[in-house]
Amino acid sequence: MIDLAHQLQAITDAPPGPDTVAYFDLDGTLINGFSAKAVFLERLKSLDVTVNELWEISSAVVEMRMRNSPVDNLMGKAVKGLEGRREDDLMEQAYTLFRNEIAPMIYPQARILVEAHRHAGHRLVIATSATPYQAIPVKEDLMFDELLCTTPVVVDGVLTGELVGNSLWGPRKAAAVADHAEREGVDLAGCFGYSNGGEDAPFLAEVGHPVALNPDDDLTSYATKVGWPILRLENPKRGTDLTSAVRSTAALGSVLASAGFGLGLGLLTRSRRTGANITSTIAPDIALTIAGIKLDVTGTENAWSARPAVFLFNHQSTADSIIVTSILRRDITAVAKRELERDPRFALLGKIFDVAYIDRGDPAQAREAMRPAIEKLHSGISVAIAPEGTRMPTPRLGRFKKGAFHLAMQAGVPIVPIVIHNAGDVMWKKDFTAHSGTVKVTVGEPISTEGWVSEKIDSYIDDVRSYYDRTLGYA
Repeated sequence: MIDLAHQLQAITDAPPGPDTVAYFDLDGTLINGFSAKAVFLERLKSLDVTVNELWEISSAVVEMRMRNSPVDNLMGKAVKGLEGRREDDLMEQAYTLFRNEIAPMIYPQARILVEAHRHAGHRLVIATSATPYQAIPVKEDLMFDELLCTTPVVVDGVLTGELVGNSLWGPRKAAAVADHAEREGVDLAGCFGYSNGGEDAPFLAEVGHPVALNPDDDLTSYATKVGWPILRLENPKRGTDLTSAVRSTAALGSVLASAGFGLGLGLLTRSRRTGANITSTIAPDIALTIAGIKLDVTGTENAWSARPAVFLFNHQSTADSIIVTSILRRDITAVAKRELERDPRFALLGKIFDVAYIDRGDPAQAREAMRPAIEKLHSGISVAIAPEGTRMPTPRLGRFKKGAFHLAMQAGVPIVPIVIHNAGDVMWKKDFTAHSGTVKVTVGEPISTEGWVSEKIDSYIDDVRSYYDRTLGYA
């Protein structure tokens, strides 16, 4: 058994550059679970499965488990059920499923492994028996170079219900990896392989640096026998355990109590700003401490060097607003989506901080809602805003909207980028349960908007977004 640090050192010690390839299995290796199950459950929920297809697939599953039959029968029937479907529609559904279900299944430590190989200049390849509609969103999110997978036949953009050859299961995955290496002129003796399943022993045997990653019983037994490294990653922190639930409830209660205290002082002093500053100074630190979340902040001085400002933050987690408030502390307000105005967990805070709510589906109303924010900036109050407009399912950035940039430009104030690296590890986008951990945050240097013109707004956005990509390690 090895730990993550040991494997990261092995990656560092390997020859750098694209002649070293890291081949990763998908299900159970990069993600905690099985993408095919998520796909099929989603189809069941949307009543997109016929009774006959349900019977055929269920029978294939039983046969595979009871008689140890190959996965080809199951894969064939699953793809047969997609006969006549348009590939574009399937890919659209794949991205939706990734955002809602598969993204939170990715092991955070798997991201660290992948990033270590990328940093070394190694080529990254997913080798999986899954279809493109399960694997492509993961490939793109983790920035893999290539994908080897089970491929359906597509004619004129429509699935025929057949497969190109057979599924990449067991020895056929090993053959696909060997073929890829030969095609690319790569010596597999210097390459890495990661998988969790006993069926992938032939694949791992092809490479010089095999790793049994989160192995099942069969692979654990075989890896122990032949002396392969065994590495187990920590599960993604999802769902609710009793301790996290209690701490999260207490943290939320502390925020509401602090807000009530700040509101009371604001009424006594007849100053909304006093009430807001009291709340923003004490509430986030208490809440984070109760939830067991620590911040590792770089560039704190940049949060104070050019105020008022428009503070941008990438948005992945419900915890982001608390994290940002903890860093900025006072003389701040926010721009938020209209739905939060009716959220009982947010409504009181929205009142105290005089938040500007915008309707994302109404651009004209959104522009009008920015006027109070401009007035706030002119009065010395900074504004925090997530330019992506909504929470992203992974640390990868979404598209930056223009509103925050127009706001800074019209108010004549700088933009300060706040890069939150891993808030999703302690609190996923849909969760209201926080898990203990450390969140890394980088506060960038203020970016002057002096001389900015509307005609070049896209260029300004690209420059700022590039800073986020570089800081997050995606460029």
